[in-house]
Amino acid sequence: MCGIVCAFEINQSSKNLRPQVLEMSKKIRHRGPDWSGIYVSNRAILSHERLAIVDPISGKQPLYSENRSIVLAVNGEIYNHLNLRDQFKCTYNFRTNSDCEVLIPMYQKYGPNFVKKLNGIFAFAIYDKVKDEYFIARDHLGIIPLYMGWCRDRTFFISSELKALESYCTKIEIFPPGNYIHSKDGMLKRWYKKVWKPNNLKKKEDIKTDIRNSLESAVQRQLMTDVPYGVLLSGGLDSSIIASIVNRFSKKRVETDNSSNAWWPQVHSFSVGLKESPDLIAAKLVSKYLNTTHHEVIFTVQEGMDAIEDVIYKLETYDITTIRAATPMYLMARVIKSMGIKMVLSGEGADEIFGGYLYFHKAPNSIEFHDETIRKLNNLHLYDCLRANKSMAAWGVEARVPFLDKDFIEVAMMIDPELKLISNKKIEKSILRESFHGYLPNDILYRQKEQFSDGVGYDWIDSLKMIVDDEISDRKFIDSVKQFSINPPMNKEELFYRNIFNKYFPSDSAALTVPSIPSVACSSEVALKWDRSFKDLNDPSGRSIVSVHNN
Repeated sequence: MCGIVCAFEINQSSKNLRPQVLEMSKKIRHRGPDWSGIYVSNRAILSHERLAIVDPISGKQPLYSENRSIVLAVNGEIYNHLNLRDQFKCTYNFRTNSDCEVLIPMYQKYGPNFVKKLNGIFAFAIYDKVKDEYFIARDHLGIIPLYMGWCRDRTFFISSELKALESYCTKIEIFPPGNYIHSKDGMLKRWYKKVWKPNNLKKKEDIKTDIRNSLESAVQRQLMTDVPYGVLLSGGLDSSIIASIVNRFSKKRVETDNSSNAWWPQVHSFSVGLKESPDLIAAKLVSKYLNTTHHEVIFTVQEGMDAIEDVIYKLETYDITTIRAATPMYLMARVIKSMGIKMVLSGEGADEIFGGYLYFHKAPNSIEFHDETIRKLNNLHLYDCLRANKSMAAWGVEARVPFLDKDFIEVAMMIDPELKLISNKKIEKSILRESFHGYLPNDILYRQKEQFSDGVGYDWIDSLKMIVDDEISDRKFIDSVKQFSINPPMNKEELFYRNIFNKYFPSDSAALTVPSIPSVACSSEVALKWDRSFKDLNDPSGRSIVSVHNN
């Protein structure tokens, strides 16, 4: 994981702008504490803060083409870079072993459409000095964050995080996932266009085989690393499946096509929670079964409360469910970093793809169910992707999410939604559980969904609510409508977080980058119509679905 800050269409002296870009870049150095690099010309500045994961020795950025006419700054990983490199063996002289360098000859050969050929997580900028053109792209679902902004003289900026643009730009927006901008026409264009129309032509056993093989391929691809790595293990279904697959491939080095032994063959797993929380107990069982080297991070409610202001600053959000879940993750990331681990694999995305949240029990039919999974995937960059990326990046750790692998999504989203639909006889994500029968103990394979902020210990959310209720009076909450005309807080907890957010990000543009909609157990607003009991609820906790949640 890295950080980038770039300036294009510069309408002032680049010599004078350079110190400002360096200051902006310094604000996101936590994302890339290993190296800082910068390119400056009269028309463009590209600054890079590096977290060295692949090719730590020679892969520092910005990267340059052979004649140095093309400049590249990347935040992310290109998982299929070795396959892409093969086509340039006789035509391009690679200067590094970085997975990112292949973007330069790909851009030169294919133009903007080369992005469609990438499998990875990324946000990057390319500048062509000869043509005075830039190209900016973000990955298919926005797993890697990217923002764009304009200052008073209309200089155009992009940044990995909001904080680098706040106070410098008069207008800030999220760079949309699955899009690119080529300065040749200056328009945002969607390169990742998917209309998932599931089919029911395959037998169920074949579908389970496809799920299993595709996810295993995704995990194996994402073990690409030259530094120590680990897995996040909550003891829930999704993280446990990922940990199980990692364990199967950890002995061999993926960069050598499994022909040589891995540098770090022993899998390290990490869980976080209040003492004796559901996740800690379950994760210990999974770790014992898989024989991972397991590490528990136990925190107290007070330690969580003490961290919330830092969490809001680092994550750049006031969304309730994100902050509830991100705080324990943020505390865990610090421990992971202290052990010298720089990359972790995580289970985000399975609930969106397979309808794992408890409110999916109330889906009226398979069409509504499928449409909701699409809505959830389209908004992941505002919630779980943002949480996983920025919680880890706050301490210089990279999070990878195999369930959101581009190729795996194509398999999983083409499944007949009838096989995902939850009936009285089935548990949520049953097709996923059945696909990995034998990989995990049945107690884990059929453990009910616990949303991360619940699983770390129910006292965490309950205590948060009590503390917020003491802090925010009824009068303060009523007056907040006048204070915050944009996205006025819908409850006291959101107001509590919004006050902290506003301290660091006071602009209207910043406020608009955060979603603020009614939700039950992480539902979209549309899904609130599924059940009469949802009408007056606004609580992202899974326990709010009392008719489904097992206490």
